Amino acid sequence: MILTIPQSKFFNMAKSEKGRRFIISSFLFIAFLCTIASINEIRFDHLLTFSKCALSYTSYNSSFDNSLLPVRSSDDEIRVLLAILTLPDQYQRRQFLRLVYGTQTVESGRVDVKFVFCNLTKEDQKVLIALEIMRYDDIIILNCTENMNKGKTYTFFSSLPDMLNDVPDGFGGSYPPYHYVMKGDDDAYFRLDNLVESLRPLPREDLYYGYTIPCDSMDPYGRYMSGMGYLISWDIVEWIRDSEIPKSHLEGPEDKVFGDWMKDGQRGKNRHNAKWSMYNYPDPPTKCTHELWPNTVAVHLLKTPEKWIQTLKYFNVTQDLKPSKLYHIP
Repeated sequence: MILTIPQSKFFNMAKSEKGRRFIISSFLFIAFLCTIASINEIRFDHLLTFSKCALSYTSYNSSFDNSLLPVRSSDDEIRVLLAILTLPDQYQRRQFLRLVYGTQTVESGRVDVKFVFCNLTKEDQKVLIALEIMRYDDIIILNCTENMNKGKTYTFFSSLPDMLNDVPDGFGGSYPPYHYVMKGDDDAYFRLDNLVESLRPLPREDLYYGYTIPCDSMDPYGRYMSGMGYLISWDIVEWIRDSEIPKSHLEGPEDKVFGDWMKDGQRGKNRHNAKWSMYNYPDPPTKCTHELWPNTVAVHLLKTPEKWIQTLKYFNVTQDLKPSKLYHIP
């Protein structure tokens, strides 16, 4: 028996078969294009990564030709360690400062605030400070006997590279772990975003930044930076660890001794006088004081709760408090 297919139906079947072939071919072609696009995207991402690395290398190594690109803070994230040198028993002061700094925001950078003191000597300290570390992770304990002007500052700076170079701490292994390290007093109020912005146009190498002494001088190369808060670049931190100059001169007013290190070692060739963004609290008025004003980086000598409150009120630190039915603050 021979099955006869009408000619019209045969042509319809042929058209249907061609349609299926066209659809399959189109699908395969689209899949091929997607594969090529994915490969190119990966290559393009690698190219972007390579270009970023090249730009970063140029930025960090531009000292080969300073006329082309000075070593300066660019738009990438500036990393600052603000170390508040204090005492183990200052529990309430640390808790207060955590409120002060924990409620600040830094728009385009990172500032880590750490509290620094020497070895613990009491049983209660070993318990309470261990709890603080577990809760806040913002304490550095140095291997030294507590002191102010007998080498504590040296122990801090010289210990940092070994503490931090092998601990990425959220930076993904970035070097240096911090571009700048600032030593600060616990009776000073630092405005972190203003600090970062003041650093943006400055060099990232051989930098010594602060409030120049004496108070009536504006020359950062004259003597040294006030102990209220001075900042150095990471290369100077490493120099302090390696040089014999700081090791041989430890005792004396710590800010003046630090200035002697810079002078004797011919370091800190890039200096920045942050006066009058840094100053002493205006009352009582002296050559070192200044009225509170918006461009402030640091206010020093906040020795009483009243001075702290007046300072915080001036800078309107509670402006971001959200309204709620749970509280009423007039």
